[in-house]
Amino acid sequence: MSADTLATAKPAVELEGITKRFPGVVANHDIRITVEPGTVHAIVGENGAGKSTLMKILYGMQKPDEGTIKVNGAEVSFRTPSDAIGVGIGMVHQHFMLADNFTVLENIVLGAEPKKAGLLDLAAARRRITELAGAHGLRVDPDKRVEDLGVGDRQRVEILKVLYRGARILILDEPTAVLVPQEVEELFQNLRQLKSEGLTVIFISHKLDEVLDIADAITVIRRGTTVASVLPSEVTARRLAELMVGSELPTPETRESTVTEKVALRVSHLTMEADGNRAVLPKGTSAAGYAETLRAEGRRLLLDDVSFDIHEGEILGVAGVEGNGQTELIEAIMGLRPAIGGVQLNGDDISSWSTLRRREAGIGYIPEDRHRQGLMLEASLWENRVLGHQTRRPARSGIWINRRAAKADTERIVKDYDVRTPGIDTLALALSGGNQQKLIVGREMSGEPKFLIAAHPTRGVDVGAQAAIWDHLRNARAAGLAVLLISADLDELIGLSDSLRVIYRGRLVAGLDPSDVTPEQLGGYMTGAIAGTEET
Repeated sequence: MSADTLATAKPAVELEGITKRFPGVVANHDIRITVEPGTVHAIVGENGAGKSTLMKILYGMQKPDEGTIKVNGAEVSFRTPSDAIGVGIGMVHQHFMLADNFTVLENIVLGAEPKKAGLLDLAAARRRITELAGAHGLRVDPDKRVEDLGVGDRQRVEILKVLYRGARILILDEPTAVLVPQEVEELFQNLRQLKSEGLTVIFISHKLDEVLDIADAITVIRRGTTVASVLPSEVTARRLAELMVGSELPTPETRESTVTEKVALRVSHLTMEADGNRAVLPKGTSAAGYAETLRAEGRRLLLDDVSFDIHEGEILGVAGVEGNGQTELIEAIMGLRPAIGGVQLNGDDISSWSTLRRREAGIGYIPEDRHRQGLMLEASLWENRVLGHQTRRPARSGIWINRRAAKADTERIVKDYDVRTPGIDTLALALSGGNQQKLIVGREMSGEPKFLIAAHPTRGVDVGAQAAIWDHLRNARAAGLAVLLISADLDELIGLSDSLRVIYRGRLVAGLDPSDVTPEQLGGYMTGAIAGTEET
């Protein structure tokens, strides 16, 4: 689309006076946003500021109580997402809307299946998906099941799903949350290509530097209403943060070292085959040599001879592009998936223990996806407090759940971790993402854990919640907690970690000093562009 055409074109989206009320709360009040066609328009604000509600209104998932929506100059009223799709609006949610047991192709065409003589035309679907993937650099395997994909691949499937339906206006919710710097730049190149083709992108993000890099215009929402519309050239990241929360950007910097001599967790020669269920070494084989044997046989390894120690008072950060073995490492330590090798907790070999027994022994777990693995969204906050802790105090009393004690402890977590909620009987789904995450962090920090797995602990939360979670991790570390930190936020990894490892294709390939590495260098190790030498 030419500059002259854009200059005379009607706005892609106009929101005027949008107001949405829920019982006891006003989620949006008099929202006013104009999105020009062929631009990337960023919307920023704290969790709970009203961004998600506003996007659900624009996508037809909720109906506003007041206000009007115009798309390409025409006033519209949406009853369902199908109505929004019908006028060319597509949304990629932060928590993906995919069927795990379907293939990539089946997910993309679901509800929009091409037919030939009344039957699904798979050949036409495959051609269209291949064309879209090639045109926009969205690499996917159409025949792979979604349950076997990493988070980054799932995101690409969601974007393709939207483009397949002919969307000309794309809503992207936290699209860079799982990407390393090189992949972010690749995504931004794709967005710029989409923009040059006349498509419009509404970009929701908490990463303010990225917003300033990609956006043509920025709207700031605070407490349910628009407080500023600015150009990237007019503001800094610090100024944006002040507009969002009234304070400067927090930093994840960890101060003095608290690392002790005592090893809390020891992982020895962990090896996991792709599609394998072996958890016992063949006779006459050592754990140290098992991975080498499998490699010589040409087997694909999800974990390849992984060994490390984490001491009390230490945060060990593991960096890696999504899908390089981080999830499998967590599953092996938690006992969720069989693996060869050893796991010791405070000197005890827990390799054969059940997940429940490992939890009872003092392993806390902040999962990488709070909705799929961390919460029951249809349950109350106090019931979610009990999850994973149902056999221990205060949740357990004899053979029963002690509701009174569980509720009292949930009140403590709500207070200590600043979980903003009407009450502990509120359903988890009613909380913003940041408050859901703070509840999980509070739950997993309870009961004096000996070791904590923190997987993407601040993914998709605003700068205020992010700072609070960093403080809790720092304080727990100072009190002697050992932490395995897995994150796609490289500033977070560098700032919080006492030591850093890089995982690439299931193998630890580099040990780095956080005080002496940049995000760009770390990204180079993660993608294999820089070869690392791992100390054994």
